[in-house]
Amino acid sequence: MVRVVVITVLLFLILRAIKLLLSGIAEAANPRPRQPAQPPPVKLARDPVCGTHIPPASSLSLTSGGTTHYFCSEACRAKFRKSA
Repeated sequence: MVRVVVITVLLFLILRAIKLLLSGIAEAANPRPRQPAQPPPVKLARDPVCGTHIPPASSLSLTSGGTTHYFCSEACRAKFRKSA
């Protein structure tokens, strides 16, 4: 009885090793496509009123004295206008 159990376990291990070997060969023959490149990082602008960093594309802007300033909210932009 012990002999049958040992032979069964050995056959299971041998078949599993063969399956892993064949799947490794198949994966090497058909490599996965490369992942697309990551988009470039977005440069953030600093809100001069509250100091929040925000992407310029999604912020409010105001040009003052030839310099463009970027704001996180209308309240920050209004506060800047009052002080300038």
